[in-house]
Parts: sequence; structure tokens; C-alpha cells
Amino acid sequence: MSANWSLDGVDLVELDRLAQRLALVLKPGDVIAVSGPLGAGKTSFARFLLARLGVEGEVPSPTFSLVQAYASPRFLVHHCDFYRLEPRELAELGLDDLLPSSVTIVEWPEHAGDWLPKDRLDIAMDETAEPYRRRVVLTGHGSWTPRLERLRALSNFIDTTPYAEAAAEYLQGDASTRAYARLVLPDRSAILMNAPRQPDGPPIRDGKPYSALVHLAEDVTPFVAVGHELRRRGLAAPAIYAFDLDQGFLLIEDLGDRVFGAELALGTKLEDLYAPAVDVLLAMASERTPPLLPIEGHAPYRLPPYDAEALLTEALLLTDWFWPALHGRPTLEEVRNAYVGLWRPLLEQAAAADNTLILRDYHSPNLMWLPERTGLQQIGILDFQDALQGPAAYDLVSLLQDARLDVPEALEAKLLARYCAARSASDQQFSSDQFGVLYATLGAQRNSKILGIFARLAKRDGKRGYLAHIPRVARYLERNLAHPALASLRDWYSDELPPLHKLPPLIL
Repeated sequence: MSANWSLDGVDLVELDRLAQRLALVLKPGDVIAVSGPLGAGKTSFARFLLARLGVEGEVPSPTFSLVQAYASPRFLVHHCDFYRLEPRELAELGLDDLLPSSVTIVEWPEHAGDWLPKDRLDIAMDETAEPYRRRVVLTGHGSWTPRLERLRALSNFIDTTPYAEAAAEYLQGDASTRAYARLVLPDRSAILMNAPRQPDGPPIRDGKPYSALVHLAEDVTPFVAVGHELRRRGLAAPAIYAFDLDQGFLLIEDLGDRVFGAELALGTKLEDLYAPAVDVLLAMASERTPPLLPIEGHAPYRLPPYDAEALLTEALLLTDWFWPALHGRPTLEEVRNAYVGLWRPLLEQAAAADNTLILRDYHSPNLMWLPERTGLQQIGILDFQDALQGPAAYDLVSLLQDARLDVPEALEAKLLARYCAARSASDQQFSSDQFGVLYATLGAQRNSKILGIFARLAKRDGKRGYLAHIPRVARYLERNLAHPALASLRDWYSDELPPLHKLPPLIL
């Protein structure tokens, strides 16, 4: 099975644009076989692609060396020219060992016989009667079949926007399956989000997958709806210039590169960023959220509740992944049942209290500093597609117990007091004591969830870099469990886990 995409009358500018868009989706292990007669543009395309992958400097033709290696910022790239290849030389090149860890561009692939892998992208070029223009046919084989179809849809979407002729620059994404690019014109830029609909995972309870139980977004519909609601409230969510809900493509406002982590690295004080970020949460808590959020040209979106079952399912990530990683064996059924029994009444109370719009991932990777703006607009909000209707304390915990940045306990207490004072002044029904219980409860729930997620990322997905954050998250969890309202829960953690401030290495 294969997919085809034909382009006619392609000049060098359009060939470079194709290379830019292809560069956005490449990953280690990809093989790009570029064929065509002499003068069709194979080497020009290879050079365009290498440049768009971030390879700097001269790119000589590998006609005589057969293979030239380049270290791009994202991965290793091998540029091959098999025009002069002798059959015996193919095995001597050692490419079979290099393929899985690099992107390989092959000119004159027909000289490689049956060596080419079944999963590959073929790009055939031929000259036309029009000078300096060519016909280009892309054919995706194996796993490249759906990927080429996705690339074609992405390209078609860009061409329907005012950024059709923009240069496309790859942007490092987050831990999700979404991918990003910056589209740049001489006088402006925008961000392209490529977010294909996510298939359901295996059912884990009541016939539902994890994503359904905890109300994770499965497409871009919530992003569009919640983004509109945030902007209606005067908050700095990126404007949405164009979207395709079915395909999962968005073109959104470019808020720049001043994410909180980068800004702190430049010397900005933590409080100077986090205090105005708290003010944004105060503004969000001051307004009721309508049950249905409008989307232009589409049915409105119903915001799901952050109910007790969703909160409990997330908390169980600790017993499903973190406990086994510490003990080297599956969690005992009686241990898990005791955990559920302690958490359920706490989370039922939390889910019913102080409900507002919560963004769920309101922390440093998703917040930007926009000092050229004023007031609440100084805090750019990037990630909100998993937003829910839930307890306001959750987003405050996400911010003040940031899993990726150390927030000193004294600053956390100061900003928590500031938040409670402002809420008390504007709402006679608000209780700082009750909110403190909510804050500790949801802090313990969130940090337990994060410990489970980081253990899962390390064991299941091989992403061991997240393990470096575990000591910080464990310290936050200890702070929360110290609250008197969580005494029984604290006893379970003391009995079942080593002291959180000196956890041993995980068994992965």
C-alpha cells in the first residue's frame, strides 16, 4: 500500500518550500529516496532539505565519497549519492547500522537494488518543457503512506492561509504528540500546530481508556473553544488565525520565545513572573464559566467537569507506575485498595468545591512573559486544550509547585496568601482555611500523578530525562501531606513509600 502526491511546474522556490515542509515531519530512521535524470534537481532538493534541517555551511555532492554525514540540531543526517556505486560497495558503507539513528537522503536509489527499506518516502523528479521547472511525485511506502497523506494535508492547509509563501521553521514541541512550526514572512510570523486526533488507548476501567476517564482532549476542538473564552476574558491566549478541526491543524498567534524557564535563565526574578501569573488565576476565578463555549462555524463545545473519578484515576498513576518502580514488583491489591479508600472521599469533596475554569497545565513550560504588554496581558498562556470545569486550587498548585522549576517554600506561601487575601476581599463566601485544605489535597493528588507519569515515561517510553524532576516533585508532595487534613493519607505514604526526601533510584 502506498500514497502519492504529484506536483507540477515546481521551480526552485517551490522545491525549497517542499523541503521546508518535509523537514518539519522527519525523524530518525526515515529514508528519503530521490530519483530522476541528471539536471532534474535531486542535489538541489537534498541541499534545501539539509539546510532546513539546520545543517550549516557547504554541502558538497557525495558523488565520489558516496556518503556524507551531517550533524543537524535534531539528529544525524546521511546524504548518499549512489550514481557511481558498485554493488560490492553497498555493504562496505555500513548504512544498515546507521539507518535507525539518522535521516538518510539517497540520490540515485535505483542503483541500490533491493537494499532500500520498505518504509520510505520516494521523491521522483523530472524536467518539463518549461525551463527551470520540474514535475515532482512523492510516494509513501509502508509507514510513510499515512505520513505522506498527513504531510499533503498539512501543506494544503498552509496554502489556504495568508502564510502560504512563508518560510517554515521547526519548533521543539512538548511531551505530547503535537508538533509545531514557526511560519515566517518578512513582516510577521505565526505558529503552525499539527495535532492529529489521538486514538483511544486500551480500556483500563469501565470499558474506558485513560484519556476518556480523565477527560483529555482528543482533538483541537477544546483548544479553539477555550482559547476563544480566554481571549473574551481579556487574557493573552494566542489568537487563532485559521483552523481545521477535522484534520487537527491550527494557525495561531506567535507570542515569541520568552517562556518562563528561558526568562528565569536570563535573570528575571521568580516572583516577578509568578506574581502576575497568580493575578491571571484570580481573574479566572472571578467569572463563572458558561457550560457551552462557542466555536465559529461549528457546534459549541461543552467543558467537561474535573470530577472525582478523573482525579482518582490520575492519582492512581502512583500505584500503577511509581510504586512498582520503587519496589520492583506490581502493587499489591490490598495496598491499592487502601489507597483508593483514602483518596476517594477527599477527591469527592475537592471536586465539588470552588469550581471555575481550570487550565490544568498552568506551569512554566506553558507560560510566557510578554513585558511589552500591560496588566493581565503580560502572561501569555500557551496550553489549555485539556481545560476543565473544576476546583480553582488546582491551577494555583500547578503554578506554585512547578514540577520543572524549584519554587521556594517561602515564595509559595507568600503567593498563596496573596491569592487568598484577594479572593477573600472580593467574595464573602470564600474561606482561606477551606481553600488551604483544597490546595493541599489537590497538591498531593497532582504530585502523586506526576510521580506516576514520570515513572511511566521513563519505563514505558524510555524518556529517562524526567527522572531528574522526581526529587523536586517528592518535596512538593511532602509539603502537601504535612497538612493536618491529610493525616490518614500521610500514614499510607509513610507506610508504603520510602521517605520522600530521600527516594532510592527507581527499578525500571
